[in-house]
Amino acid sequence: MSLDDMSLPNLDPSQFQVPDTNHFSRQFSDHKPRFLLLYGSLRTRSFSRLVVEECARLLSQMGGEVRIFDPQELPLPDTEDEQHPKVKELRELVIWSEGQVWCSPERHGAMTGIMKAQIDWIPLSLGAVRPTQGKTLAVMQVEGGSQSFNVVNQLRVLGRWMRMITIPNQSSVAKAFLEFDDQDRMKPSSYYNRIVDVMEELMKFTLLTRDNNAYLVDRYSERVESAEQLTARVNQRSI
Repeated sequence: MSLDDMSLPNLDPSQFQVPDTNHFSRQFSDHKPRFLLLYGSLRTRSFSRLVVEECARLLSQMGGEVRIFDPQELPLPDTEDEQHPKVKELRELVIWSEGQVWCSPERHGAMTGIMKAQIDWIPLSLGAVRPTQGKTLAVMQVEGGSQSFNVVNQLRVLGRWMRMITIPNQSSVAKAFLEFDDQDRMKPSSYYNRIVDVMEELMKFTLLTRDNNAYLVDRYSERVESAEQLTARVNQRSI
C-alpha cells in the first residue's frame, strides 16, 4: 500500500515530537531500587501476605529496598478523608516507590475488597504529580483451589489505568495452603520458581525504566492540552 498524501493536518507541529534515544538518560541512578508491596487479605495466616514476604526477600537479595504496606485499619474509600494516618502512609509509600508488587487472593472470581480498597485510595494525581505513572508493577494472585488468572487480569487493567509499566510475567499460586511449611516459608516448587522469575523481571524493568519513566509516559495529547490551557490563561481578559 502506498500513501500519496502524507500530510497531517490535524497534528499540532509545535507539540509533536519524534521519539529519540537522545532523550533517554545516559546515567543510571545508584540508589537501591525502591519497591512497595501490597497484599489483599487481613487473615492471620494470609497467603497473599506470605507470597509478598517471599517477594520482599528476593527483591532485597537482588539489591532492592522494600516496604510492605499493612492494610489493617485502612478505612474504606470515601469513609475518611486523605488525612487519615493509614491513607497518608499508603500515599507516601506510593510516591516513594519506583516499582510495586500487587498480590491478592481470588474471592468469588475476583480480587478481594481489601486489595481494591488499597488501590482506590491511590489517586490518579496529587496536585501536578501522578503518583503511579511510569512506575513498574508485578501482579500476582493466590487461590484456595485450582489455578486461575482472574485476579491478575483484573490487576493488569488497574495497572494500565494507573499508567504503570506492568511487566509481562506474573504469578498465580493454586492451592496456596499446600505451598507453605509450618514456618510460613514457601516450599520448593514450580510456583516458587515462577515468583523468582517475576521478581527478577520486575527488578530488570525497574532498573531499565526508572531513570526514563517521565519520558516514557510523556504524551502528545497531554502536551497539546497543556499548551491550550496555557494559551487560554495567558490570553484571558483582565477584569
